[in-house]
Amino acid sequence: MKRKWTALWQGLSASLKWRVLALTLAVFIAVAVPAFLAFHWIVDTTIVKLGTLFAEKQVLFDRYRGMDALMREVSLAETLARAPAVREWAANENDPDKKARGIGELEHFRIAFKDQSYFFVVDGSGHYYFNDRQDSFSGNQLRYTLDRNNPRDGWYVKTTAAGPGCQLNVDRDDKLAVTKVWINCPVMDGKRVLGVLGTGVDLSAFIQEVVNFPQTGVQSMFVDRDGAIQAHRDPAMVDFHSLTNDTKNKKTIFRQLDSDADRETLAGMLATLTGGETAVESRFMRIDGHQYLVGVGYLDRLGWFNVTLMDVDRIIDRRLFLPIAGLLGFMMAAAVVLLTLLFKRSVLDRLARAEEVARRVAVGDFSIAEIDNGPDEIGRLSRTFARMVQAVGHHTRELEATVQERTDALRRLAHFDPLTEIYNRRGFTDAALRVRRRAKQIGKDLGLMLIDMDLFKHINDEFGHASGDVALAQAARRLESTLQANDICARWGGDEFVVLIADSDDVMLALVGTKILDAVGRPPVRLDDGRELTLTLSIGACRMAADAPLEQAVAQADAALYAAKRAGHNRVVVYDPARHSQLAAPQAKSA
Repeated sequence: MKRKWTALWQGLSASLKWRVLALTLAVFIAVAVPAFLAFHWIVDTTIVKLGTLFAEKQVLFDRYRGMDALMREVSLAETLARAPAVREWAANENDPDKKARGIGELEHFRIAFKDQSYFFVVDGSGHYYFNDRQDSFSGNQLRYTLDRNNPRDGWYVKTTAAGPGCQLNVDRDDKLAVTKVWINCPVMDGKRVLGVLGTGVDLSAFIQEVVNFPQTGVQSMFVDRDGAIQAHRDPAMVDFHSLTNDTKNKKTIFRQLDSDADRETLAGMLATLTGGETAVESRFMRIDGHQYLVGVGYLDRLGWFNVTLMDVDRIIDRRLFLPIAGLLGFMMAAAVVLLTLLFKRSVLDRLARAEEVARRVAVGDFSIAEIDNGPDEIGRLSRTFARMVQAVGHHTRELEATVQERTDALRRLAHFDPLTEIYNRRGFTDAALRVRRRAKQIGKDLGLMLIDMDLFKHINDEFGHASGDVALAQAARRLESTLQANDICARWGGDEFVVLIADSDDVMLALVGTKILDAVGRPPVRLDDGRELTLTLSIGACRMAADAPLEQAVAQADAALYAAKRAGHNRVVVYDPARHSQLAAPQAKSA
């Protein structure tokens, strides 16, 4: 045996070819092992970083879809819960006039809700009012009476106990035989709960629109603060009656996880998101023996979390990296002498640039200063990766633009009246602050007008509520056309408008008021059915100092408006302390 090894060594020593071959083999082995490990690490790191980036964008995308689907309904329900007609009826349910106004307000909002349904529970009596898309219960909206001792009515007790703010609950109303995502909004008078109202979003439609979105390797769901599943593509996974179910019986996301460590991690992620520390949290977890990247976002206005399970191996196919491994093997087998330089120049440096791009993409920088135009696998992968980065960047910009557009729309919804397209009360209050601040700087007085449409109830009764809406919109447009650039007008509520004149005295107020009467009254408003309607207004006006309390000016203008109404409508009355001070005091107290 010793002689054989000696003969082999002598043969290698005598032949440069075999020495190079042996050296090549040794270098190949020495280089191949660390190269393989380095390549595998780079691939795994890239996949993890891309997967994490994808998870964050996917969660934001799911969050946008969930917010878009529900926030409009929540905003409308919140607005309805603050409606004076509803609150007054809830405080005195047996008053027929208040009941008629309250039902009218509910029916008005029913048309605006996507589901075109509403419910309203009066706290004092427990009466449950409901109407649906088909207007099935018109004139008979009282459906039944809640029993606080009935576990199925426990949602109402928990909603009222939670205080202000709407809550969402996936529930089946057995008495109405419907399953929906219910939006429950308390009707408050200060800290006193007058009742709970809201609407529902059809669960199957919500799942089809938001949850059951076709994406390879991606599964979305929505859970509440306890982790109970509220929306899932598999209806059997949904935890119905979440507000009343015992915690032990709830179908939660935690039960799907394989280990207690993952459950604790997920609970920590939910707590972090609830505290507002981050917008998105993502971790790798095991579900049914398979590893998923779990991304979570918090929909703070809804009290839900959107949870996205991503199978990274299906989203990013590792086989895309196989050509690189083949290229590396070919290069090392061809010439180990040049392996180090070629490998560094042709592979590692280029992968490092790709990794740097991935690192920049991970922090939100989608600009690619240099694209590898090489004809080999790495070049093709780099260009594919560049196109993917550009697509992700474009998608991100579109998503951000869409989110901004929706945010602007929600902001406009909060400050403008959707019917008349002028400021609502909240928008007027904010705009008035700016006008008053400017008037104080230049030392000018302001003028405030409260305007009420005469006989508006008669218009609704005679011509219909749709015609009443047309009259309101036309009155608002004509009113706005008479004002100067620095003046502001708003819908104060119902058939009342408010106008703030930037620079005015008593004479100017009377002139502006007369101008408004003429503009609104002529020509008559032509309705859709061909009939014409002549509008008249009663206007109460008063001067106000720039630093005077707005409530005081409103009370004085309201007193003048009362005097105008009492004097026979279709006129302007400017507040006179000598004649109207006794009328202003009661109005201020009632405000």
